[in-house]
Amino acid sequence: MANKDGHRRFGNIRKLPSGRFQIRYPGPDGVIHTGATTYGTRTDADRALTLIEAQMISGEWTDPERGKVELAVYARDWIKERPGLRPKTLELYTWLLERHIVPTLGKVPVGKMTAKTVRAWRAGLLDRGVSVSTTAKAYRLLRAVLMTAVEEDKMISRNPCRIKGAGNEHTPERPVLTVAQVFELADRMADRRFRAMVLLTTFASLRWGEVTALRPSSIDLQTRTVRVREQLLELDNGEMRLGPLKSKAGRRTVSIPSVIVPVLVEHLAAYVDDDENAFVFLGKRGAFLRGSNFRRESKWADALKEMGVQGLHFHDLRHTGNTLAAQSGASLADLKARMGHDSDRAALIYQHATRDADQKIADALSARVEAEQKKAKKDDDDDGMAGALVPAS
Repeated sequence: MANKDGHRRFGNIRKLPSGRFQIRYPGPDGVIHTGATTYGTRTDADRALTLIEAQMISGEWTDPERGKVELAVYARDWIKERPGLRPKTLELYTWLLERHIVPTLGKVPVGKMTAKTVRAWRAGLLDRGVSVSTTAKAYRLLRAVLMTAVEEDKMISRNPCRIKGAGNEHTPERPVLTVAQVFELADRMADRRFRAMVLLTTFASLRWGEVTALRPSSIDLQTRTVRVREQLLELDNGEMRLGPLKSKAGRRTVSIPSVIVPVLVEHLAAYVDDDENAFVFLGKRGAFLRGSNFRRESKWADALKEMGVQGLHFHDLRHTGNTLAAQSGASLADLKARMGHDSDRAALIYQHATRDADQKIADALSARVEAEQKKAKKDDDDDGMAGALVPAS
């Protein structure tokens, strides 16, 4: 808008030798910007400056120069500028970006990203056979990158990732073992060192990285608790790295059923060195336990086949433990604290969960195991008595 002497209070207009009009204006950062295009009349140029001023007042203005940066360049910098990312997360983001985002969208300027562009990209992934789960992960990454472009760098005024439900993963229901099957699986481990690992993982609701990172000091057999403070990560390049847990809620102390204590006592005596830096579960050669080594040394697949159980993953032991704990009647808050659930409310839930309630979960699990074991023993005794009463021919 021009004042009485003909000068604008925001920006300025100049006539070029070509006869067209060019605009210049100060951005919120104090930098003087030159219009991305020129205008045929002074009125058109004046209208453009008025629109830009209104966008700045409403917070919708975007920097046209920054918007010219290609998505591949911006997204790679976005990942680099997050030093707090855990190694596995960094690997996942980099893989998703280079494999599923850059090939299609890498050359597109961030300022040219539209909802239609995103819809076409996502549809292309699904058409090429990329799984719904992987597509959802790639979509969430792209959405996070572009949200920074909107909120922090003012490169676009609105996030074009607006597909309802596109970031959701629909995974099939995982199998759950019975108590008897958990103990049978533990007994079927080809290497006895893994018997305790199966039982502790299940009845303490531990993740793979959590159980493989346990040290002797993590397990208190007197109070029947296990302290979870770190995790062991296996990177894509084969490197094994100890690192922090994914969330504050992951740092927890979990009560364990008394029925598995004798198994842990036996394991610690037979397989764990008397060293504060030792680890509770290692491979045969004393190195960090890798998933591939565990499956081979335990003959995991053979054990499942013998049991008639199909498609069970190691992580399903935690899922089984979570299910059994839920069936004990514990509250949602106590269950989430026990599981180290990673959510926006996880920290608050963890702080308010009580140790007494957690102990009740472990006691209920222990009572259930003992009841089923007594029932199985009684059934065996009854079968033996029945055989003794059959007269000899």
